[in-house]
Amino acid sequence: MDFATLLQVLDSTVRLATPLLLACLAGLFSERSGIFDIGLEGKMLVAAFFSAAIAYTSGSVWLGLLAGIASSMVFSAIHGLASITFRGNQLISGVALNFLAAGLTVLIAQDWFQQGGRTPSLIGGARFESITLPFAETLQNVPVLGPIYYELISGHSILVYVAFLAVPVTWWILFRTRFGLRLRAVGENPAAVDTAGVSVIGLRFAAVAIAGVLCGIAGAYLATGLQAGFVKDMTAGRGYIALAALIFAKWRPWYALSACLLFGLLQAVALRYQNIDLGGFVIPVQFMDALPYILTVVILSLIHI
Repeated sequence: MDFATLLQVLDSTVRLATPLLLACLAGLFSERSGIFDIGLEGKMLVAAFFSAAIAYTSGSVWLGLLAGIASSMVFSAIHGLASITFRGNQLISGVALNFLAAGLTVLIAQDWFQQGGRTPSLIGGARFESITLPFAETLQNVPVLGPIYYELISGHSILVYVAFLAVPVTWWILFRTRFGLRLRAVGENPAAVDTAGVSVIGLRFAAVAIAGVLCGIAGAYLATGLQAGFVKDMTAGRGYIALAALIFAKWRPWYALSACLLFGLLQAVALRYQNIDLGGFVIPVQFMDALPYILTVVILSLIHI
């Protein structure tokens, strides 16, 4: 693998890791407050549809982004109502939302656009374009550092930079603010927080709302940044992979970044290479495609061990 190919693989890794990272941070806020959220998949999917639909209809990707966030927050509110207010089973609530999103998005898409459950392709101002950072073109001929800055760091949509900026922001909120301290305390000992006069329900709804915003951005990025429109089940299990990455990262923001980049790298390698030859032993592309999901099943199965 030459240097240019390596940069292309890493560039794909960053793009593919972005929705995983946003969903992973969403799950981090929710689970730190004591609410297990397996409905990340459904919130991303419904956000992807409404962001693409509104962006296509209005011609504005920013209106699409707001629509995606709003739809995701509606699903978060439903999950919060079931899990916090009525103290229902959090797992069942999340799975139900995933099924609801899978059916609802295709049904509405077919009714609105009559294209087999998908939206028309987004063009122009209806999708996020790549941003060229300052001096990227000037420095691209500088050995090693120039191509890294031009190919790997520059040239992404604004939501990619938002996702990576969200990592230190999340760390600061959770571990350096009063809100973060109370949020973590609610997850670990809600009775003690309630005794101190702090609203447990209010903090948990705040965490669920933050998760809704982050999932909304993740879904909008899938439909208007990574791709150019919505297709049926386009999240393709990314919500579950993000949940597995969160567990793998031990519910820490910086570890979550590393875990999501690892899953993104596996997906990028599978897309780049049909077969991987390891000196006489060939790894088929089907195995590389399945590897993120295999790891997801293994990690999720270790929760109760």
